[in-house]
Amino acid sequence: MAIEILMPALSPTMEEGTLAKWLVKEGDEVNSGDIIAEIETDKATMEFEAVDEGVIGKILVAEGSEGVAVNTPIALLLEDGEDAADVKAPAAPKAEAPPAEDDAAAASSFQKYSNDPTPAAPAAADGSRLFVSPLARRIAADKGIDLTGLKGSGPKGRIVKADVLAAAGRPAQATAKPAEAAKAAPGTGPSADAVAKMYEGRAFEEVKLDGMRKTIAARLTEAKQTIPHFYLRRDIKLDALLKFRAELNGQLAERGVKLSVNDFIIKAVAQALQAVPEANAVWAGDRVLQMKASDVAVAVAIEGGLFTPVLQDADQKSLSALSAQMKDLAARARERKLAPQEYQGGSFAISNLGMFGIDNFDAIVNPPHAGILAVGAGVKKPVVLEDGSLGAATVMSVTMSVDHRVIDGAVGANLLQAIVDNLENPLTMLA
Repeated sequence: MAIEILMPALSPTMEEGTLAKWLVKEGDEVNSGDIIAEIETDKATMEFEAVDEGVIGKILVAEGSEGVAVNTPIALLLEDGEDAADVKAPAAPKAEAPPAEDDAAAASSFQKYSNDPTPAAPAAADGSRLFVSPLARRIAADKGIDLTGLKGSGPKGRIVKADVLAAAGRPAQATAKPAEAAKAAPGTGPSADAVAKMYEGRAFEEVKLDGMRKTIAARLTEAKQTIPHFYLRRDIKLDALLKFRAELNGQLAERGVKLSVNDFIIKAVAQALQAVPEANAVWAGDRVLQMKASDVAVAVAIEGGLFTPVLQDADQKSLSALSAQMKDLAARARERKLAPQEYQGGSFAISNLGMFGIDNFDAIVNPPHAGILAVGAGVKKPVVLEDGSLGAATVMSVTMSVDHRVIDGAVGANLLQAIVDNLENPLTMLA
């Protein structure tokens, strides 16, 4: 019997992807470990390896297909003795169809090819099969939500993340009536057609949203609506840091190392999180996880969006090591070649727009992080010196956006003070 190769879940949050490129064709022999396709997630293009050996009997999803749901059959693999002429494409699943006799085997195949540790979806109360996305199933398991009482809003009645989150936010008795709750939910603005109609007669170009832009829009909307932000602002004098940086770069030139101001900021934040450990935490729904290591995420702008690669154990690394790692992560981010584990996690983020000439701005907290530091440009400004006289200094304005569920005002103030102290006294970061 031909083996179905399913669209894999290449990251914990992946619900669908784009089959960017087939690296095999029908009739090709493949072995376990051979790369057979390139899959685009919302963040990166990743290689997909075969698990079993056999012959590609039929390709079910064409190259370049977008919005392919996780666990959708994308190809059939023939076993010994099978002929491609006898292979038929599997029928599209229907939510109301009864479970097949070989559901257990199908579930096993799903586990094998999707790389998803989540168990197969449960059956509904009437015995029919429930279609649930892997992410929705994991969230439901974490929150103790009974999926059999939910009505899916996805394709063919599939239960998706939004359905589970909606159920989590409703009283228990409302779980069986998602349609009524949806009607009561506030609107999200005019439809695409309504907006386009407003601009009839005006020239415009419609830009289709890719997976990354859709994810950014959804996550930032969720973050701004659900996270109680507050903001702390400080000016930081950079003269001592700039002088120290110039001296270090002169000494490191022979090794090909050139430190940036951003490298110092990463180090300053990482050490500040160790100095104020109660701020080194993340929001986990019904609890706070206080982290031990300083894992700092840094926003990197790329064409069409951004990544936030994470530098793990940043407090324990030298400035030159942080600089080299950041350059590598940023380069691969721009090529969309980062693995999911390289841009997931962390407890705090940095967004630096100083190189674009921005004096100051407020950033949106990226859940589950507890905060993000928005960094502006260093600008020469008149200042009052310690002896009371007027002078000039290079001043950088920063704004720290904080999740008030995790960090209170005084704790946030202590964290920002520790960051300021590290940057205004850079030698202390080497102690």
